[in-house]
Amino acid sequence: EATLDLAERRRIRSAIRELQRQELERDEETLASKRFRPERSSHHQDDKENWPQSRRLEEKQQAALAALSEQLEAITSVEELTKLLRAAGEYEERKLIRAAIRKLRAEEIE
Repeated sequence: EATLDLAERRRIRSAIRELQRQELERDEETLASKRFRPERSSHHQDDKENWPQSRRLEEKQQAALAALSEQLEAITSVEELTKLLRAAGEYEERKLIRAAIRKLRAEEIE
């Protein structure tokens, strides 16, 4: 509210400044405690728990790619490889099939 007493106005302003200063200090303390708090993310734990499973999955994929590579060595027709390429879903499979097609075409040119 409005007051005409200058001394009272000074006291009010200083009380407001003091409250603002205290609020800033609390905010700084909160920020500091958050900044230096150890990370409590469960992401690292999830990776640790899922590592064997992802490792097995990767090994299975590598085995499947090796089997596909052997199968591609036996195929001598570009048309058959093209059919396989269209049916393939994984990038690595398509990559192997395209390499086999390039190899067959190079052999035909020679």
